[in-house]
Amino acid sequence: MSQLFEYFVVCGIGPEIRTLDGEKGFHGTGVFYLASLLDQYPPPTHTLYPPPPPQLPTCVLPAGVEFYTTGFDSSNPLSFPRSYPIVLTEGDGSKIYVSCIAFRDPVCEDIAEAYRIPTNSFADKCICLVSRAPSFHILREVLEKIHQLCFSSNGSSKPLWDVISYTVSNVPLPTPGKGRVLFAIENSLLSVDFPPKDGLPHADISFQPLVQCLDVDNFIKLFTAVLIERRVLLRSDKYSLLTLASEAICHLIYPFRWQHVYIPLLFFSGVDYIDAPTPYMMGLHSGVDTTGLSMDGVVVVDLEHNCIMSSEEIPPIPEPEMSCLRSEILKLLHPNVVWIDSMKADLESYEQYSRFNTKAWSPDHDVQLRIIFLKFFASILGGYRNFIILSYFIFQENTANQVFNTQAFLKKRSRATHQPIDEMVTQFLESQGFLDYLERGLGSGENSSNLVDKLQDAIGRGQNPLSILPSASAEPEIITISDPGLGISGSGARYTYDRFPSNYRSQDQEEKRKQILAAASGALEYAAKHTPSSPSVYTDGDSKGESLSPRERAAERERMVLDIKVKLQGLWLRLLKLGATDDPLSSFEYGTILALIEIDAEGIGGSGFVECIREHIHSGWKGHLTEEQFTAVKELLKTAITRATSRNDIATIRDALEVSAEMYKKDRNNVADYVQRHLRSLSIWEELRFWDVYFEYLMECFSNKSTNYAALVTAQLIILATHMAGLGLPDTDSWYIIETIAGKNNIGYSHIIKLRGYMSHIQQLCVGYWGVYSVKSGSVGMGGLLPSPRPQDASSAIGIGIDNQQPAEASGRSWVQSMFTRDTTTLRTNSSFTRVRKWTSDQGKSENGVSGQHKLQSSIRTLRGHNGAITALHCVTQREVWDLVGDREDAGFFISGSTDCTVKIWDPSLRGNELRATLKGHTRSVRAISSDRGKIVSGSDDAYVFVWDKQTTQLLEELKGHDAEVSCARMLSGERVLTAAYDGTVKMWDVRTDACVATVGRCSSAVLCMEYDDSTGVLAAAGRDAVANIWDIRSGRQMHKLLGHSKWIRSIRMVGDTVITGSDDWTARMWSISRGTCDAVLACHGGPVLCVEYSKSDRGVITGSSDGLVRFWENEDGGGGGLKSSKNVTLHGGGVLSINAGENWLGIGAADNTMSLFHRPASASASASKTSTWQLYRTPHKTVAMVRCVASDLERKRICSGGRNGLLRLWDATINI
Repeated sequence: MSQLFEYFVVCGIGPEIRTLDGEKGFHGTGVFYLASLLDQYPPPTHTLYPPPPPQLPTCVLPAGVEFYTTGFDSSNPLSFPRSYPIVLTEGDGSKIYVSCIAFRDPVCEDIAEAYRIPTNSFADKCICLVSRAPSFHILREVLEKIHQLCFSSNGSSKPLWDVISYTVSNVPLPTPGKGRVLFAIENSLLSVDFPPKDGLPHADISFQPLVQCLDVDNFIKLFTAVLIERRVLLRSDKYSLLTLASEAICHLIYPFRWQHVYIPLLFFSGVDYIDAPTPYMMGLHSGVDTTGLSMDGVVVVDLEHNCIMSSEEIPPIPEPEMSCLRSEILKLLHPNVVWIDSMKADLESYEQYSRFNTKAWSPDHDVQLRIIFLKFFASILGGYRNFIILSYFIFQENTANQVFNTQAFLKKRSRATHQPIDEMVTQFLESQGFLDYLERGLGSGENSSNLVDKLQDAIGRGQNPLSILPSASAEPEIITISDPGLGISGSGARYTYDRFPSNYRSQDQEEKRKQILAAASGALEYAAKHTPSSPSVYTDGDSKGESLSPRERAAERERMVLDIKVKLQGLWLRLLKLGATDDPLSSFEYGTILALIEIDAEGIGGSGFVECIREHIHSGWKGHLTEEQFTAVKELLKTAITRATSRNDIATIRDALEVSAEMYKKDRNNVADYVQRHLRSLSIWEELRFWDVYFEYLMECFSNKSTNYAALVTAQLIILATHMAGLGLPDTDSWYIIETIAGKNNIGYSHIIKLRGYMSHIQQLCVGYWGVYSVKSGSVGMGGLLPSPRPQDASSAIGIGIDNQQPAEASGRSWVQSMFTRDTTTLRTNSSFTRVRKWTSDQGKSENGVSGQHKLQSSIRTLRGHNGAITALHCVTQREVWDLVGDREDAGFFISGSTDCTVKIWDPSLRGNELRATLKGHTRSVRAISSDRGKIVSGSDDAYVFVWDKQTTQLLEELKGHDAEVSCARMLSGERVLTAAYDGTVKMWDVRTDACVATVGRCSSAVLCMEYDDSTGVLAAAGRDAVANIWDIRSGRQMHKLLGHSKWIRSIRMVGDTVITGSDDWTARMWSISRGTCDAVLACHGGPVLCVEYSKSDRGVITGSSDGLVRFWENEDGGGGGLKSSKNVTLHGGGVLSINAGENWLGIGAADNTMSLFHRPASASASASKTSTWQLYRTPHKTVAMVRCVASDLERKRICSGGRNGLLRLWDATINI
């Protein structure tokens, strides 16, 4: 059986005396000193018990320890012992309950002698009882009995520590609702029991202090601030009141739980924690000065003066719940006033409240108050269970997944109350507490004891709300704990004390104590022999540090680090609030952070600043900076790295490099410009030593030691290569570093090939993203000057250096292609890199008719309208065009989405006036577009799915249910929409009811691609978990989890019983849906497979990869069922983004803005043709751009590409044939 008490602890002044500021030694009275853990039971040598929390001494004496000239004085109330509870929260959210008694106790003689403390001095000491059970009353009673026993003139029959050890070791936890434990301390009989588990949670506190300190309006305002998870700071001059008020408000929000920082009694030296950016609930003594702290958005609750202050408005509770809640509380607190106009004879329920008229506050009042707030939740969440969507069949471990349809619930509530959607309810439904409630509710053991659901049912049936509480059970089982040694210790001997006694110390502990005191005494004698003017004392500014032991120096540095980090955290948050009119480099925040980085010789400022950024990113910050903030952060990181380089502080350089890859600003094209790229000028990146140490760090951090060593080394080298590319290091220098580290680790030839291929690919992306830059031979430093990503600057950069020097990645990529391409002759004669290098001169010849090739007049149109990169592109089918523009069946439409948050409709038949409409509504980038006869659906990074009317371009519906970016969307028949998102879910929506019909699929990670066959109801989805999931959504079951890929699956195609997937592991796979097996692995690409297509006529597969190759696969002769690569197309220099195959036409688009149209003669398609019969029909001239997406209209032989420069390039291959 578990024990009721975990520890008995004594805290106070130990042999090492330090002030709160870290000064060593005794500095007189009126100064506060750090508390230490003096004694404990069970002792620290007991291996069965974990040690007490390390922060316990600081928390139980929040103000620190003070010295006094007198002890207890009956005429001086300030010298009286103080009893108060505190609550500590561990990392997993569990609570530790501590009862404390602080009193003045004589200073130990050996400490007074060592530190020259005046004789007969006293200091604060605190005895504590620690428990995991929230039994505040019994903890306090036991502790008071021990304190009285110690200082009683009658003394005790046993040594005090024997009494303590027996009580802590032998008193068990009673069984909730069934057992009661009786035990004695000397002659005092004590008892403890717990209420049943199926009722309200055990709250061994009174709610009276909270309702006495605040009036009803402020009481409700505090409740609201906690419910919507604001930063709440309670102030009072009484320790007990802070803890009791905090615990009371936590019980009143039941069945929800506070999910954030919880410190009911904050130690005085931790006042800077108030500037923390995340939600918290803290209690702070009113005597602590908070001037100098920003306090922006903090809800300050003054319990002494019934006052609540906040710079941000707290949204009120909506009606009718507000009036009802306020009325119920007033009836409980002031029944005589509320019912003064009523007659007893006319009021049937009068007795329900009149029984409190003459009674003092009792536990009945506590229960009544908790029921009032429970009724509030039952009302405001009325019918919420109807909006919880359960999908048992899609989950992997037979558990129920729950998604709450917030928007539908809010709309239903708005219609029921005839009021607009309420801000307070919206914030509450988005809180972590409500999400935690959903996760703990259905499908868990808490379902049967959900009091909100029980109360809603009871109110619906007209029952008394108190009926949901369990009825009183039979007499509890009594467990008596008796002390067999009580009263037999000697012949009536009594033990009395003039101070709280020390527990037994081992010989090692005693020897350690003597050494510490001897060192302190010796230091004082040395200081007395040297006057302050003596050079021997102050010649070295670090003489204080030299006098410290290694452990003391480490503790001193930890305190310094904490202090600097807290200051940096506040400065960092204020730095992020710089406005457009502020000069970042002259701001107070920038100057202070810069001073902390530059002045600090130990590097705490630089490492602390980087750690502040890292913690902010981990808390959910997206890393987006304004232009002003970007300038300041960039310069500060440069300074921090420079200072760290001079100290050889590789850890800080490494951390700064990693956070710089997370922070960015948006340029005028709405493209992300990362801080990392602007750190290129620092010389540390040229040193092999840094990358070697960084690599070793990554290897040490990798936890899965069973992984193949060569694969592990390759994975870490890929991380290094990614950072090198982000910095803009030249390919030749990056490859030298990577190749050197790889050679040291003997990873083998095949892994080196993969590394070279990856580096060529990532360098190619960087060139397309930032423009081509030339590097002088043999020089490393010239690679850092990257041009602007703007199109006009990129084109000028290409015109300057291309003829003289090939891009750095060209040779590497050609080498990789030669390793993976069988037809080397074709590769040499059709090298895409050769065409890129000679493009500027060849283009001029072609346009002037000088080229010997067949002359083709340009059929390219540039469509302008977007202000940001194109992120989604959709081609409208012939059926849709018929519905939209009547008989003009040849006017195929394109619909585009962009980072400018808009959707645009283009009509290619209107030359010069193609833009038909602009749809506005999304707040972030549009990622997915689909359409049917009359509607357009768009999905965005804002997690919304919008449905638009094609003809009127009006927004019809807002579909909210995903918790992350929407990646795929598809319109289905019957007014249905299918969407997938980065939250791993696939949802089916009914446009007519604006509701999510079901979560029809769930992956363990983000969904990147999706296919659905409406005729069979089979859904296929895949993404970052490298698993292709197949569901039959009509029967509500998952058919298969197709395992085989080792990296992200980026493309999927489903035709009949066949599914084809393309992955970042450089392979494509063909699967059978009926059998759930892999029929073929297509592995001849030199990079991730970005798109796959299935040719129905010849049952062949076409794949496109980031290596620029398009491969045609056909069935092997002999009917073995295998596939072989029959044809390679090397027309494209960038990653192939789109392949669209029809009966006789094939459209392809690539990231380097190249397009190609293939044709298969009718005679070939009529016979049992092979994929090799596809012949190149036409390809347009290439223009400088980085393409994000491509769509093809094979019926009208048009291909449209969308670039990161915001332009659409429409190619009509039928013009001027």
